[in-house]
Amino acid sequence: MTHDHDLVLRPTAAQTAAALNPPAGRNGGDLVVETLSGLGATTVFGLPGQHALGMFDALRRSSLRYVGLRVENNAGFAADAYGRITGEAAPLLLSSGPGALMSLAALQEAAAASAPVLAIGAQVPTAGLGGGRHGYLHELRDQQASFRDVVKSVHTVRTQSQIPSAIAAAWKSALTAPHGPVWVEIPQDVLLAATTLPVVTAVDATPDEIAPRPELTAVAAHLLANAERPAIIAGGGVVRSDASGKLRALAERINAPVVTTFGGKGAFPWRHPLSLQSWLEDRHTTDFLEDADVLLVVGSGLGELSSNYHTFAPRGRVVQIEADAGKLESNHPALGIHADARLALQALLETVEVREDPSAPQRVAAVLAKIADRLAAQDLDLEQQVVAAVREALPAAAPSFWDMTILAYWAWSAFDARRPNTMHSAQGAGGLGYAFPAALGAATADPTHPVLAVSGDGGAMYSIAELATARQYGLDVTWLIVDDGGYGILREYMTDAFGEATATELAGPDFVALARSFGVPATLTTPDTLAQDLTEALRTPGPSVVVLPALLRMFEPTHL
Repeated sequence: MTHDHDLVLRPTAAQTAAALNPPAGRNGGDLVVETLSGLGATTVFGLPGQHALGMFDALRRSSLRYVGLRVENNAGFAADAYGRITGEAAPLLLSSGPGALMSLAALQEAAAASAPVLAIGAQVPTAGLGGGRHGYLHELRDQQASFRDVVKSVHTVRTQSQIPSAIAAAWKSALTAPHGPVWVEIPQDVLLAATTLPVVTAVDATPDEIAPRPELTAVAAHLLANAERPAIIAGGGVVRSDASGKLRALAERINAPVVTTFGGKGAFPWRHPLSLQSWLEDRHTTDFLEDADVLLVVGSGLGELSSNYHTFAPRGRVVQIEADAGKLESNHPALGIHADARLALQALLETVEVREDPSAPQRVAAVLAKIADRLAAQDLDLEQQVVAAVREALPAAAPSFWDMTILAYWAWSAFDARRPNTMHSAQGAGGLGYAFPAALGAATADPTHPVLAVSGDGGAMYSIAELATARQYGLDVTWLIVDDGGYGILREYMTDAFGEATATELAGPDFVALARSFGVPATLTTPDTLAQDLTEALRTPGPSVVVLPALLRMFEPTHL
C-alpha cells in the first residue's frame, strides 16, 4: 500500500542536470530571492545597508520588482499595505542594527492589524552571533529579542542551506490566520559567500487552515436562531478572510443588526437596513449592543476602540469567533470559537435556522437617528462637510489610508468605506506616519485604482521624504494633508484634561511648495473646494498633494 506521505516528486533528467550545474556568480543572497520567487512573491520593499548588500546584489539577477523607500519604518508601512491589499506576504528587505530597529513601529502596526509582512534582515557575521561584544558595525547583543515581542515568529539562519527552509517557514507563519509580520535574520557572511547550492525552484509553504469545532458552531447557531435580540460586531478578521458576503448572508438569515469595527470597515454594507454602521464611540450604539441577548463577535478582540474604551458591558450571551487564540475571551466571557472568520461563518450558514424579525430595521434606524441628533447638537458642520467631501471625491473601488489624525478619527465612525478592504488606518498600534507610505505600498500592489492618503501636518512630517519615492516610481497616490499647525488631537486631549496643551504646537513648512520641490503637483484647497480639488487630483495619474488648512474638532466622547 502507498500512503500519501510516501509520495515524493522525483526530478526530471533536465532538473537533475540543472541542479548539478548551477549558474556561476551566485551568493547567499541569490538563495533568498530565489526562495521568494519560488513562494510566489513578485515585489519586495526595503532599504539597503552594509550587512544586507548580498541580498540587494542578488535582486539584479532576479525577476523580483524592488520598491525602495527612504526610511525603513516607511518601507515597513508600504509592505504592510501591500499585504493588506493582496493578501500575500509582503517581503521587506532590511539591514542589521539601526536599519532593522527602524522598522519596529511598522511591524507593530502590521501585528496589530494582522497584515502579512515577511521581514528579512541581515545580521553581523556569524562569528559575532551569541551575545559576545566583538565590536562589529550595527552589533546588538540579541537582535532577535528586539523583534520577538512584536512579530508572530522569529527565524534565524546560520548556513546557506537553511535559507530556503527558514524563509518558507516564515512565509507560512505570516499567512496562517491570524496573518501577521514575521522576522528572518541572516548573517552578512552567509549572504555574501559564493554558493554552489542548486537554484531554488518551487517551495511549498501552504498556510494552515483554522477550522471551527463543529460542536461549538452548533451551539452558536442554536443561540442565534433562538435569540430575541441578536446583534453582530464584525471586525477586521471578516475583511482579511474575505468573508463579507458570508457575513451579510448570515445577518439577513437571522435578521441581526451589524456594527463594523474601525478595522472592519466595509465588512457590511453601510446603507443596509440592518447596518448600525461604525459608531462604536457612541453610547447609543453601546447601549444597543449591551441590550442584545446574543451577541456574535466575528474577527474582533473587542479591544479598547471596539468596546468604547472598555465601557461596553454586555448583558447577554457572547459568541466570539477569532483566529487569534490570545484574543478569545480576553475581554469578555464568551462561547469562544478559535477559527478563521470565513470558515466559521460558512459553518454557521450551513446550520443556523432562519429567524424572522421585521422590527430589526426599525430598531437600527432609531439608533442611527439618535446618533445624528447628538452630532447635530454639537456644531460640527465643518467636520461633516470635510468627511462628505472626501467620500464624494474618492472612487468606490479606490483604497484609502489614514494616519492618526482628527479627520481619521472621524472617518473611523462616519466614513462609508463602500467596499471591503478599501479603508485602512493605523488604529491597530496607533503610530504616526502610516498613511502616505502605506498608500505607496497599495499603489504598488494595484495600479489600476488611485489611492488616497490622509494625514495631519504632524504625521505628514514623519513621511515627507517618501514624496521622492512616489515621484521616482510614479505611484498614483493623492496625499491629503490637513494642516492645523500641530498635533491636533493631542492638543484637544490635553486641553480637555489639563485646561491647556503643552508640546503640541508645530512650526511647519509650506507643504505646497515642499511637494512641488519634489516635482509633485500640489494644491492649496478649502473646505468648499475640497471635493473638486481632490477629485481632480485623484483623476490625474501619478503622485499629488492637496493641502487643507483647517482646525477640526472631535465629537464629544461618550465614554467619560
